[in-house]
Amino acid sequence: MKGRVPTGRRGRNAVGVTVAVAVAFAFADRAQADVDWAKGVITAEGVGLADRHAPSPAVAREPARRMAEDAARKQLAAQIPALPYARGGTVKDQLASTAAAERIAKAVERAYPIAATPQTDGSWTVTLALPLEAIRLAVEGGPRTPLPEGDRGPATVIVEGVTAPPALGYAIGSWTGAVIWRKDVPVWAKDAPRVRATGAKPGAIEIPAGKGAPPTTTGGPSTLFIVITK
Repeated sequence: MKGRVPTGRRGRNAVGVTVAVAVAFAFADRAQADVDWAKGVITAEGVGLADRHAPSPAVAREPARRMAEDAARKQLAAQIPALPYARGGTVKDQLASTAAAERIAKAVERAYPIAATPQTDGSWTVTLALPLEAIRLAVEGGPRTPLPEGDRGPATVIVEGVTAPPALGYAIGSWTGAVIWRKDVPVWAKDAPRVRATGAKPGAIEIPAGKGAPPTTTGGPSTLFIVITK
């Protein structure tokens, strides 16, 4: 009879599958990418449901994982345009050319898994990560240009006393490169050289003798800048 709720074990199983699918898709719709300025990455979680017509969970597992990764990439691609940019506006405002948008798309394709959880039915939940520096390089046409004399600067420089909010694309003195934003100095960087910010303006954080200073004191194009915010 049309519209009749199924009864018995088969009916209960059908209702259970329907509810599980509905919950999973509802979760996927709510999922968003998360930005971690302290780690310098944007992450997104995707869910890949197992094909219930597959002969076994093992057969369903590989397509389900691809589905989960595709869902995570979709979340990344949807959130990246809204990231704030140091020159003003957002990443979307910087994508004036088709080439820049294509570079962003290629960067998203290279996002890598940092967590992957299989389910007993063959489904997967996968979290992908993409470095924020990869997004900046995609916007600005990267890769970075090394110094003629090579990378002689410190691997890490700590920039203290910054009042600017986190954003992509800041130049630190003379250099534009990878930046993470923290409230404190991480243990692994406690011995890194330190400079104190003297000010900030759209697109740049000013440091003493930043312009033209030797890379041994203020970093270089390959330096990771750890910005400590007040």
